Amino acid sequence: MDFNAVRMFVSVAQTGSLSAAAERLNIPLPTLSRRIRELEQQLKVQLLERSVRGTRLTDSGTRLYEHASRGIEALIEGQQAVISDQAHLKGRLRLSLPPSFEPWWDVLSAFQRRYPQIQVSVYTTERRIDLIEDGVDVALRVGMITHETMVARRMLTYRHVLVASPALIERMGAPGSVEALHGYPCAVWSRGSKTTWSLGGVAFEPDAMLSTNDYVHLRSRALVGDVVTELPPFLAASAIREGRLIALLPEHPLPEQQINLLYPSHRHPSAIVRAYLDFSQGYMGYLAEVSSTAG
Repeated sequence: MDFNAVRMFVSVAQTGSLSAAAERLNIPLPTLSRRIRELEQQLKVQLLERSVRGTRLTDSGTRLYEHASRGIEALIEGQQAVISDQAHLKGRLRLSLPPSFEPWWDVLSAFQRRYPQIQVSVYTTERRIDLIEDGVDVALRVGMITHETMVARRMLTYRHVLVASPALIERMGAPGSVEALHGYPCAVWSRGSKTTWSLGGVAFEPDAMLSTNDYVHLRSRALVGDVVTELPPFLAASAIREGRLIALLPEHPLPEQQINLLYPSHRHPSAIVRAYLDFSQGYMGYLAEVSSTAG
């Protein structure tokens, strides 16, 4: 099997069209098309279905891509390993982070001090992006991972915490039960739909005076005594330890959340991606510490 033809086929599969692959590989479109036809003739199968809208993989093409892409990326990684030592990694790392994930900014800062020649591009979004289509190497995700085409490396498990300011509690008293929250001004994290808090297994639907997809905004409103809200522990911990926020209903904890780093299962992780994954793993103790609400 012709390695160069397989490499061209993988590029077509990744870009979604012959013309885009030809541009990426800097070769004439007729040459690329001819090499793909020759590969199909050699294998005696159709790998691509062509249309005016582009190309898509056949079942045989999908199977070849799953195996070939891993092999090609492994060969490229081997070439990179010969050229450059791990301690002198150089290149670009494209990351996706959720908004307001402040502790991870410290992780990235430390990572770049350790690997100063790696350029980091961070795309901040709450949207569950497609890593391939959006050109992202590793995404940090909060919540359960069900995507079969992704490899997830678990970083941390934690619970959000229900909080209010001492001023609000002095004014209204501490809620003695989940149901008592109906009498309090509540603010929720939401993208527009109704929000339900699961407090110790008890479902509570706040009649929210404020909904936003920005936890920093929620923290600000809680600190000034406007609302009861739920926050990630790393955004609430220091304020709780300093007495500026109070954790409410600790006997009714919110559900556990997972933090995972995701990368595509069909893409063998590069030396840069592996360095980032391993470096991040070493910071889990720090993340647990900044998320602790204990005084």
